[in-house]
Amino acid sequence: MSAAAPWVGTSWKMHKTRAEARAFAAALGRSAYANSKAVRPFVIPAFPSIATVAGVLAGTSVVVGAQNMHWEEDGAWTGEVSPLMIKDCGAELVELGHSERRAFFNETDETVALKVETALRHGLIALICVGDTKDEYEAGATGEVLARQTRRALSRVGRRAKGRALLAYEPVWSIGDGGVPASPDFADEQHHRLKAVAADVAGAELPVIYGGSVNRENCRDLARQPHVDGLFIGRAAWDAADFIDILARVAGAPAT
Repeated sequence: MSAAAPWVGTSWKMHKTRAEARAFAAALGRSAYANSKAVRPFVIPAFPSIATVAGVLAGTSVVVGAQNMHWEEDGAWTGEVSPLMIKDCGAELVELGHSERRAFFNETDETVALKVETALRHGLIALICVGDTKDEYEAGATGEVLARQTRRALSRVGRRAKGRALLAYEPVWSIGDGGVPASPDFADEQHHRLKAVAADVAGAELPVIYGGSVNRENCRDLARQPHVDGLFIGRAAWDAADFIDILARVAGAPAT
């Protein structure tokens, strides 16, 4: 793990009512990790709960994000959400390019690049998801795929990405039901390569966090890898107590 405090966060996908989101945020806000220097927590609710979660966690160091956004500030884009709306709800971060968006909603490398540019222009942290499919992994094309996605995602911002963007390596074969976590060594190797690609485009390494079947049992081993700058967790962190426990394990301190 790098010298900086690791990012550790969770996206709730299409889960949690506002009441459930408020209860989770309240529990996290009471925990020892709401203002910890040992770990940097972030939470990405569904759109209707962003303002609620941001309000509950105001005054803490927990970063609240959004799961997607459009690249335009406004316009005739039915069903979309703009960066201005996201910021108005209290979000500081936006997740872009998740494999589910690419697979089911026609997200492309080009639209990801447009969104990254817009996010940075509006002062949002861009959390850029990259990942290889099972076929690409089995063909030995992981490095090539991740390099292409990363270069294109950063193509419109270049050196402006430094300090304002981070990458999430999420193997498509590792996320969701039946996913198999990458081994710590494999994840570390890909992160090392991603940092080199980002440095070539952005003029500096960007933080790279790992997501894919992360849980309480493997979180510490993954986070300890020298090129892993944090973790992006799904269902294993959807219960507040479980998320706090993972924060504790990564931070190396007991949950309270």
